[in-house]
Amino acid sequence: MAIGTMLSAFRKISITSRITPFRSLSTLVLAEHEGGLIKTSSLSAVEAAKSLGEDNSISLLLAGSGHSLKEAAEHAASSHPSVSQVLIADSDKFTYPLAEPWAKLVHLVQQSGGYSHIIAASGSFGKNILPRAAALLDISPITDITKISGSNLFIRPIYAGNALSTVRYTGSSPCMLSIRATSFPVASEPADLKSNAASIDQVDLSTLDEDDAVGKSTYVKLSSQISERPDLGNARIVVTGGRGVKSAENFKMIDKLAEKIGAAVGATRAAVDAGFVPNDLQVGQTGKIVAPELYMAFGVSGAIQHIAGMRDSKVIVAVNKDADAPIFQDFAELGSTQVGIPREMRFC
Repeated sequence: MAIGTMLSAFRKISITSRITPFRSLSTLVLAEHEGGLIKTSSLSAVEAAKSLGEDNSISLLLAGSGHSLKEAAEHAASSHPSVSQVLIADSDKFTYPLAEPWAKLVHLVQQSGGYSHIIAASGSFGKNILPRAAALLDISPITDITKISGSNLFIRPIYAGNALSTVRYTGSSPCMLSIRATSFPVASEPADLKSNAASIDQVDLSTLDEDDAVGKSTYVKLSSQISERPDLGNARIVVTGGRGVKSAENFKMIDKLAEKIGAAVGATRAAVDAGFVPNDLQVGQTGKIVAPELYMAFGVSGAIQHIAGMRDSKVIVAVNKDADAPIFQDFAELGSTQVGIPREMRFC
């Protein structure tokens, strides 16, 4: 009887201690950089870190090699007033953002820094690194966060965005998160933050051990289109074509319209699979998540996987000769009062 009472009391104490919010907040943001600049999605991760609580010490982790890394570090140090430290790992191992060496780096930095949270944007960069890093740290990550209600309380979409799930983290430290960059827009800050720039420190890589996993994947090449158009993930206006456009030749009309109004071009999975455009333009659950001020959809039926990638758009213009297309029904049934549904919808 006495042992049973003691076990019961221990369980209560254990559970209570696990759900108590983190007493000391410190966040490590895994930052992606290109051309000597920090990507906007990584700055959105910094914005998300601000929501974890007051007195949160935020560090940016950059990895790479050569002059571009140094330029990115200087940009990161003055890119956001909430960043207190920039950590750089300069090595040929990080010339390309492969998951194996990056996961080892995150594990090393966490062991030395003891951060309460690790955050990355929910893009190809973060999705590539976080699962392996989480396995090394023996923790379970929480993915696709759209709102932070506390240091251990988060909201994420489920069922292709048709429902929102509130998740309380009760695991061991660190709490690892991936956030949707569109849900944490970067606030406009003064152009010159160099006077209050964060410190830049080198990560000691002397103890970075390698195992058989490192080297199993190799970088082949980067295929990207050089364009003066806005980036699809951060554009104010997005013009999207679907299966109804019929052909790659017809899709050129989408390109011309986007060029005229300074918009980014998107596509549905059906249009990508049909070969109209490359897959880096795909919008949807398995593509890019966008939340522009204006989203124009031409020949888009409105599959739930596509809706999941653009439902947070402020204004949606759908052009489709089928009046019964799901894209009309989905938004008409949900109504403008639902969370995450555009306040104003125009259907043509």
